[in-house]
Amino acid sequence: MADAAQWISGARLRTLPLALAPVLIGTGAAIGSLGGFTAFILDDISGKGDHVSFGQILLRGFLALLVSLCLQIGSNYANDYSDGIRGTDDERVGPVRLTATRLAEPHEVKRAAFIFFGLAGVSGIVLILISQAWWFLVVGAAAVAAAWFYTGGKRPYGYMGLGEVFVFVFFGLVATLGTMWMQVGHLSLSGWAGAVSIGSLASAVLMVNNLRDIPTDIEAGKITLAVRMGDNAARIAYAVLVLLPFSLLALAILDGHPAVALAILALVPALNPLKTVLSGTTGPGLIPPIKSTGLTGLAFSALMGLGLAL
Repeated sequence: MADAAQWISGARLRTLPLALAPVLIGTGAAIGSLGGFTAFILDDISGKGDHVSFGQILLRGFLALLVSLCLQIGSNYANDYSDGIRGTDDERVGPVRLTATRLAEPHEVKRAAFIFFGLAGVSGIVLILISQAWWFLVVGAAAVAAAWFYTGGKRPYGYMGLGEVFVFVFFGLVATLGTMWMQVGHLSLSGWAGAVSIGSLASAVLMVNNLRDIPTDIEAGKITLAVRMGDNAARIAYAVLVLLPFSLLALAILDGHPAVALAILALVPALNPLKTVLSGTTGPGLIPPIKSTGLTGLAFSALMGLGLAL
């Protein structure tokens, strides 16, 4: 039976920074749309503002974070279960695979996935009750379905080269813009720029992960976007996905948030994984870039979120 450390490894904690990232940007964009942190706090203290209070922003941001983290962990366990029972993970490198290695029974891993989906659902319902944005029930249901059918079901979209598309939509656009909307009830150009940016970086993490797995995915019949594109094109696509967010900072600057230029500093942790991927490294050598790309996304989102909020 899997011990606690193996269950934690199976949750693939290296992916969690990109669950935090959209909440940071969405919250920063929300505060920025209310005039920035200083004006927002002064209005809150004086009672002159007609917007949500700082305490409400914190509560809604925390609930949005719980939704994002639980969906990510649930998705990771669901991926472990579905790939494991298909045999896709039999020759996989990287974090422990609970199902494929039989460290845990398949039904136990599946149950873990749905426990976290349930926790995401509960957090999301509380957030909806607070914000009264009832139409987000449909969005939440779609997010859970997307997390499960990535590798689950009879026709998983992750096996058809659509993984990066869904990651971009749900862990980029939906998570970021959903966080902003739940907090202030409107969107901004800066929020869109941040959503596309973090969606691009989240897709880059999946791209380099699938780049590493091209040989084993071909054998298992898993046709990811990296498999469809081929090794060289997938490496170029990874570089484009990593660098695109830095160009999108210009939109936020033009939208009245010059402090987002701070996010340029996130290029520092991005350089090493870019060098590794573009040098032609294969197999286990691509594991560090997965983690580094996730940390790049976290650094970018923290700096951009701060810049938007100032």
